[in-house]
Amino acid sequence: MPVWDDLVGQERVAAQLSAAAGDADALVTAEAARTPAPEASKMTHAWLFTGPPGSGRSTAARGFAAALQCVSPDRALGGVPGCGFCDGCHTSLIGTHADVEVVRTDMLSIGVKETRELVRRAQLSPAGGRWQVIVLEDADRLTEGAGNVLLKAVEEPAPRTVWLLCAPSLEDVLPTIRSRCRHLTLRTPPVEAVADILVRRDGIEPEVAAVAARATQGHIGRARRLATDERARARRAAVLKLPLRVDDIGGCLKAAQELIDAASDDAKQVAEEVDVKETEELKAALGAAQGGRMPRGTAGVMKELEDRQKRRRTRTQRDSLDLALVDLTAFYRDVLALQFGSQVALANTEMRDALDRIALSSSPEATLRRIEAIAACRTALDRNVAPLLAVEAMAVALRAG
Repeated sequence: MPVWDDLVGQERVAAQLSAAAGDADALVTAEAARTPAPEASKMTHAWLFTGPPGSGRSTAARGFAAALQCVSPDRALGGVPGCGFCDGCHTSLIGTHADVEVVRTDMLSIGVKETRELVRRAQLSPAGGRWQVIVLEDADRLTEGAGNVLLKAVEEPAPRTVWLLCAPSLEDVLPTIRSRCRHLTLRTPPVEAVADILVRRDGIEPEVAAVAARATQGHIGRARRLATDERARARRAAVLKLPLRVDDIGGCLKAAQELIDAASDDAKQVAEEVDVKETEELKAALGAAQGGRMPRGTAGVMKELEDRQKRRRTRTQRDSLDLALVDLTAFYRDVLALQFGSQVALANTEMRDALDRIALSSSPEATLRRIEAIAACRTALDRNVAPLLAVEAMAVALRAG
C-alpha cells in the first residue's frame, strides 16, 4: 500500500510531501551519478508537522520518512517515491530501518541527555546511502535545555540528515527552531473518513466505527480505542454522567474523586502491563539470578528505572484525565449546539435525553462558563496543580454554571 494510506483527510499535505520526496530522490540520484543537482527543490532538512490531537501528525512524518527511503524500481520510470511495498518503505513503516529513528516519549518531558544522543545520531552518515531521518513525535515535550541542544543540530545539519518534528501547534516549539523548519499544518479529519478507515483497516463493524468516530470528533487513535476496547467505552460513559451528578457540593466532590481514581487505575493498569516486564528484563541483563539478590553496583541502575516508571505513571494519569476533560467539553459543546438550534452533528447522540435536559434547564452563557471551567482545569493540570484540587474546582464550577 502507498505510505499515505493511513493519513486520513490530509490530501494537501500528502501531495506536498510526495513532491518533496520526489525531489529528495532526484538529489540522491544526481549525487550518486555525480551529475548536477536540480536547481529548484521542494526538499529541505527540517520539517515541522502541527495539528490538533488525532490529526495524524506522526503518521504523516512516518510516511514521509518511508518515502525518503523508498527504493522501488518504479522511481526510475517516473513513479513517485513511497510505494509502501519495497524494503525501504516497509522497514521504515514497521520501525526497523537502520536510518530512521522514531522518538516518542511516555514521560512528561524529553531532557537534554536524550536530545544529545539524538543529535549525535543525526551526525552519522546514512547506512543505506539515502537519508538519515529523525522523527521526533513529541517535540512539544522538549525541555528548554533540550530545545537549545536541538537548535544547533537544526541550524547546522549533516548533509543527508532530515529532522521531522511533530507538535500540536507552532507555539509549542521554540521560535528559533520553528523558524528553521518548513511548516505543514494538518486538520482534524472528517468523521466519515475516520469511520471508513476503521472499517477498512481494522475490520470494525460500520455502525460501531461510525459511533466511535463521531464520539471522538475525528481523533483516529481515540476512535480506534473506543471501537475496540470495552473498558474505554465504559470509562467514557462514566465520565459523561458527571454533568448529571453535580447538583450539590457533595456530589461534586464525589464525582471529582471518582474521576481521579479512574485515571489512577489507568496508570496502574499500564504499570502492571509494562513495569514488571521491564524490571525482569533489566535484572536479567544485569546478571541477577532468578529470585536471587542483585549484583553489587547495580542499585543505581534499578533506581533509575524505578524513577522512569514513576514518571510514566504520572504521565499516564495526566493523559487519562485530559481525555476525560476532552469528553466533557464535547458534552457541553453538544448542549450549546442544542441551545442555539444548530444543525451540526452531535458527538454524544446516545445521551440525547441528558443533553436535552441540561440544554432546557440552563442558558448558553452558563454552558460557555462550564466549557471555560473545563479549559481552566486542563490549564491547571498542565501547570502541575494537584489533580484532585483542579478537578474539584472544576466540578464545583460546573454546578455553579
